[in-house]
Amino acid sequence: MNPLGGGAVQVVSTAIAVVAVVALVAVLVLQGKQRAEVRRANALLALSRELRHRYDALQSVTKEGVLVQSLAGEVLDMSERAAEILGIDAASSIGHTIADLPIVLLNEQGLAMNPASVLSHRTIAARAGGDAEHVLVGVALAGADGTQPRMVQVSSQLVPAGDGDGDALLTTLVDVTGRREVEAALTRSEMQFRVAMENAPIGMALVDLDWHIVEANAAFAELLGTSVGALRGYRMEDLSTPDSRPAERLEVDRLLGGGQHRFSLEKKYQRADGHLVWVALDAALVRTPSGQPDHFVVQVRDSTESRLQAEMLTHRAMHDPLTGLANRTLLQEVLQSVLEQPGVGHRVAVLACDLDGFKEINDRYGHAAGDEVLVHVAGVLRAATARRGTVARLGGDEFVVVVQDLDAARAVFDVAQAVHAGLRETVRVGRRRLTVAASIGIALADPETAAGGAPALLAAADAALYRAKGSGRSRTEVFEPSMTAGSASELQRELAVALAEDQLVVHYQPIVDLADSRVVGYEALVRWEHPHRGLLLPAAFLPHIQEAGMAVALGQFVATRVVEWVASTVDRTRWVSVNVSADQLGDGEFATTLLGEISRHRLTAGRVVVELTESSLVASGTRIRHELTQMSAAGVPVLLDDFGTGVSPLSYLRDLPVAGVKLDMSFTSGIPEDPTAGKVARALGALARELAMVTIAEGIEHEEQAEFLHRNGWRYGQGWLYGPAQPGDVST
Repeated sequence: MNPLGGGAVQVVSTAIAVVAVVALVAVLVLQGKQRAEVRRANALLALSRELRHRYDALQSVTKEGVLVQSLAGEVLDMSERAAEILGIDAASSIGHTIADLPIVLLNEQGLAMNPASVLSHRTIAARAGGDAEHVLVGVALAGADGTQPRMVQVSSQLVPAGDGDGDALLTTLVDVTGRREVEAALTRSEMQFRVAMENAPIGMALVDLDWHIVEANAAFAELLGTSVGALRGYRMEDLSTPDSRPAERLEVDRLLGGGQHRFSLEKKYQRADGHLVWVALDAALVRTPSGQPDHFVVQVRDSTESRLQAEMLTHRAMHDPLTGLANRTLLQEVLQSVLEQPGVGHRVAVLACDLDGFKEINDRYGHAAGDEVLVHVAGVLRAATARRGTVARLGGDEFVVVVQDLDAARAVFDVAQAVHAGLRETVRVGRRRLTVAASIGIALADPETAAGGAPALLAAADAALYRAKGSGRSRTEVFEPSMTAGSASELQRELAVALAEDQLVVHYQPIVDLADSRVVGYEALVRWEHPHRGLLLPAAFLPHIQEAGMAVALGQFVATRVVEWVASTVDRTRWVSVNVSADQLGDGEFATTLLGEISRHRLTAGRVVVELTESSLVASGTRIRHELTQMSAAGVPVLLDDFGTGVSPLSYLRDLPVAGVKLDMSFTSGIPEDPTAGKVARALGALARELAMVTIAEGIEHEEQAEFLHRNGWRYGQGWLYGPAQPGDVST
C-alpha cells in the first residue's frame, strides 16, 4: 500500500509536469533567441558583404585612391587606384606599415621625402587639429627612370573605426599630373600671349563685350600718342572720327550676333595731339567653351603711309606728271559723271585749248624750255577757271577745261577771255621772255550733244578748236552743228592726204646702254606735220586714225619708212623699234609689209624690233599670237611696251613670243623719291631677268634715275636725258 495515498501521488505528478513544461518553454525561448541572433548575424554579414561590394565598385570607378591605416601606421586597406598611383601592389601591402613599402615621394623642389612623415598619424594630427588638409607631393614610380614624377594631391583625416578598436587614418590620393600640366600650359600660353602682345610691332588690345579696352600694348598707345594706362577702360569707338563710328558699331553687332567671326575696317583714328592717322582695324570675337561671347582681340595697324602711297599712285594714274593737271582718263570720267546728272544742259561746257607756235619754241629753245611754257600755261588755265571746273592736259600742248556753273555759257566765255588775257604776259624761260598764244574751241552741253556723252562733247569742242586754228589762230570759236558734218570727214580726209603726201613723219629717240650711255638703238615715233596746226604729237591724231579705220595703213607706212631708214644708216649694229597695237595685228597685213620690206632691203635679224603696247592687248587672240610668232621666227624680236601697266603682264610673258620688256615711264618718273615706284621697277626687272629678257626703261630724265635702274638690273634706257626724238635726217 502506498503510504502517501493516491492524492499525494497526483500532486507530485502534476508538479513534475509543470516543471517539464517550464523547462520546455525555456528551451523553446532560448532556441528562438538563438535563431534571432543567427538571423541578425546573417543580415549583418550580408550587409557587410553588400557594403564591401559597393565600396569595391566605387573604388573601381573613382579617380581617387583610398588608403586606410591604423594609428600605428599599419595598412588596413588600399584601393587598386591608390596602389596604381603609388606604384605598388595593393594585396601585398595589407598588414605592412607605410615605412616598409617601396614608395618614393618628392617635394615640389624635387627632393626626396619620408613617406611615413607625410602620411603618418602624428603628422596629420599636428595639422589643424586632425582635419583634412591637402598636400601636393611627387610620386616617382619604380623603374621609370627619366620620366617626370606624378603629381599627387594627398588628403588625410582621422575617422572612427566603428569596432571599438580606436580611430583609423583615411587618406585619399588624387593624381593631378594632367591638371597641373594643363594649368602649366595655360599659364605658359598666357605668358607667351602677353609677351607677344606687349612686344608686337603693331597695336593690340583686349576689348570687353561693351567695346571698352581692357588691356593694350605699347605699340597701340604709341600709335595714338598716349599711354597704356590711359587706354584702359576707354571706348574703342571714341578713338574714331564721328563719321566712321556707325560702320564700326554695325560690324561689332554683327560679331556679337553670330553673323561673322571677325571683321576688318580701314578708318581714321584721332591721336591725343589732335592729328588724324589712317589705321587698319582687325577684330575677332573670342567665345567661351560653351559658345558664349567672352571678349574681343583687336589689332590696329598704322596704314597712313600705305594709304598715302595708294593715293599717290592713283593721283599719278589720273594726272599729267609735268603739270599736275588731270589727264585724259580722269577728264573723261569727270565729264561723263557730270553729264549723267539730271538737268545738266545749261550747267556744263567744255573748252579745248591748243597753243599757237609751240613747235617753234621747242625747236628753237629745246624741250626743257617747252616744258616750262606748258607748266606756265597750266597755271594760267587754273587761274582762269577759278575752281569752276576741271583743267586737263591731254598731251603735247593740248588742254581741256570742263566748266561747271549755274550759267555755264557765260562762265566758259569768261574763262576763255581770262586765258587769252593771262597768256598776254610773257613767259620767263631762263634769261628769255617768250610770248605764248592759244586757240580755243568751246562746246556747250546742249541736249543733242550731251546725249552722245563725254566723247561727243569733247569732239564738238575739238571741232570748234579746229575752226579757230584755221581761222587765224589766237581766237575763240563756239561749236555749231555745221562743224560736225565737216569736222570728222574733213579730219579723215586730211589724214588720208597726210598719208599720201608724206605729211606724217617718223622721228627717232635714242636708246642707250645704261652702263656707258652708248647709243644702241632708237624708238620710231610718228608725228604729223600739219600744214596749219604745225607739228602734232600722236595724242592729237592717233585716236582719230583708229576711229577712221586707218590704223593698219599707218602701221604699214611707219614700217616702210623705218626699214628704209635703218637700211640707210651707217652703223649696222643699231636697231629701231616700231610701236604696234592689237588693232594693227590679226589680219597679217602689218606683218606681211614689215617682213617684205626687211627682205627687200636685206636687213639682218634684230635690226627692226616690234614694240607691242601692253595696255592695248586686251586678249591674245590666236591670229595675233600667230602673227607675232611669225615675226619673231623671222628675226624680228617682240618687246612688251608699257610693262607694268597692263591687266595681266605675266600671262603675256607666258603666252606670247616676247623677247624683252620696256618699263613704263610712270614708274621711272617716281624714282628715286617714290619708294613704291622703286620697288616696282626692281621687282619687274628681276622678273624680266629671270625670264632672260631684254630690259629697257623709258622716261629717264636725270642721272639718279639712270643709276638706280642700272643698279637694279635694267640694261637699256631712253628719255630726255639722252635726247628727244629727232627727224630721220639727223646724223646717226
